[in-house]
Amino acid sequence: QVQLVESGGGLVQPGGSLRLSCAASGSILSINVMGWYRQTPGSERESVARFTSSGRTIYADSVKGRFTISRDNAMNTMYLQMNSLKPEDTAVYYCRYYHTIYTTRNYWGQGTQVTVSS
Repeated sequence: QVQLVESGGGLVQPGGSLRLSCAASGSILSINVMGWYRQTPGSERESVARFTSSGRTIYADSVKGRFTISRDNAMNTMYLQMNSLKPEDTAVYYCRYYHTIYTTRNYWGQGTQVTVSS
């Protein structure tokens, strides 16, 4: 089992920045992929940024050049630096740790609200 706790969400004005954190504990070595997702009411949860099993980073087109995903070497903590925020970035943001082969190893955090508004 892996436990995930997000933090860092909040209210920010358009053009502002926020840094989300995802603290992981438990059997972290049992997973090989981690990433950030977001969801708005009535919409599907979408991938924002993630690390592949080889360590590459992949970003949604809507956040390229504005968001940066990072992690510590032990994969205990993952971050999402969000710059130049737009109202359309408003959503609940979730972190996810999972394994690409052993699909039962799929863990989500509880989510953190990000609101971009003036």
